[in-house]
Amino acid sequence: MTVTQTGTACAFTVSPTSQNVSDTGGAVTASVTTTSGCGCLPPDTSGDVGPDHYVQSVNFSLKIFDKSGNVLLAKTTFDSLFGGLGPNTPCGNSQNNGDSTVFYDHLADRWVVSDFAWPAFPGTSFYQCVAVSQTSDPVGGGWYLYAIQVDPSHPSYYGDFPKFGLGPDGYYLTMNLLSGFTTFNGVRVYALDRKSMVQGLAANAIGFTIDPATLGVQYSLMPATFRFGAPPAGTDEYLLSINSSLSAGTTETSVFAYRFHADFTTPANSTFGSGAGHGPNATITVNGFVEAFAITGSLLAPQTGTTAKLDTQGDKLMYPVYYQNLNGVESLWASHTVFASGTSGATAIRWYQFNVTGGTVATTPLQQQTFSNGSDGLYRFIPSLALDSKGNLAINYSVSGSAVNPSIRYATRKPTDPPNDLAQGEALLIQGAGHQTSTSGRWGDYSAIGVDISDGCTFWMTNEYYSATSSVTWNTRIGAFGFPDCSRIFADGFEPLVL
Repeated sequence: MTVTQTGTACAFTVSPTSQNVSDTGGAVTASVTTTSGCGCLPPDTSGDVGPDHYVQSVNFSLKIFDKSGNVLLAKTTFDSLFGGLGPNTPCGNSQNNGDSTVFYDHLADRWVVSDFAWPAFPGTSFYQCVAVSQTSDPVGGGWYLYAIQVDPSHPSYYGDFPKFGLGPDGYYLTMNLLSGFTTFNGVRVYALDRKSMVQGLAANAIGFTIDPATLGVQYSLMPATFRFGAPPAGTDEYLLSINSSLSAGTTETSVFAYRFHADFTTPANSTFGSGAGHGPNATITVNGFVEAFAITGSLLAPQTGTTAKLDTQGDKLMYPVYYQNLNGVESLWASHTVFASGTSGATAIRWYQFNVTGGTVATTPLQQQTFSNGSDGLYRFIPSLALDSKGNLAINYSVSGSAVNPSIRYATRKPTDPPNDLAQGEALLIQGAGHQTSTSGRWGDYSAIGVDISDGCTFWMTNEYYSATSSVTWNTRIGAFGFPDCSRIFADGFEPLVL
């Protein structure tokens, strides 16, 4: 175990800028630039909603909007955001490199923004940069800034695919450890002291490493987050993972569950996983699935008008894993991309509900489904899910096909629907008017969805699409929707929220 207390507080403010909007048939459309800005792939789109703001990030920058689509904070780079840390770490030395995450901490009415930074890869200086808003206002209220070294015991380890979960006691962070382009050194997990950080005090980071021998073919552990239905006092943080099969076409039947007990008063009492090697605390047996990758890799999703295919990210659970305590039933919800059937062809969204009531992880799911919208032949991939205060589920994802430009869609279910079914069906947020021609195929890596704490009902989601065919000139869109039986404040989308 490694314990670090790295962090400093500084104010970061930018004068707001206004943006004209036009009301077109109930949908608010923001008039903003239609270029990607960074000229990079993938955008790594993330975002979340709070009482008065929507904060969105892509690689290297963020923007902040009100709920009508007005730009309150113009494109701001992470180099600028973290500059107040100074040159002692790459976070403050203009060496931020993307893989950003944004989430709203509803317990403290604060915002958390993060990305990673390093001067060179391979190298010896790798950090996760974390900003926590000083007030509920992410535009003018200032930020507390932190630099968390990926692994102080192994400074050459870079933390790839960092993901966060919110627990009552901490911000939970996971990373894949790499020391070269093909050298995997395990998974690093951290608990960060949220009650301290929202006051600008030490991060009090508690870290564990799971080595490759213990992991087998697992990586990319996903920590749980929550918004409605808090866990009982003293509940450990949950994390989930799946095998990343070494051979294409392998049928997998396991989801692995871990517990993280963080003791910020006596860090030595903290525990992660089972035993000295930090193995899984439980294994859940699910219906067989084949991860969405082939012998040639994960560039699987076709597009119309080009031979270039898109990366389906089919080797891991996707962000976020969602915890909810609804009427005393504690559940974890998760999703990932699989083949709709067999070992090739269209990809689909696999989603689960796992019962963890009372801290006991059930060995089979409460619900599970491979969703392909009636086997329509389209490719669905890179999902993100959330649940509203009534237990309604929504999953946001990308869709593409040989005769269809990539689009953003979502599917939903009510808790009263028959089990194992997104019975409310699929809806279209936006149909892309172009496709990506880059042969890299990198698309998204992840998307995001959250629910407005103000009403407990309105889902806000963000994802990637193309307004015109190009190599790297992608767009992002934010949409808001909800169920008719849940009183919503806002139920329209605006676009293109491009950074």
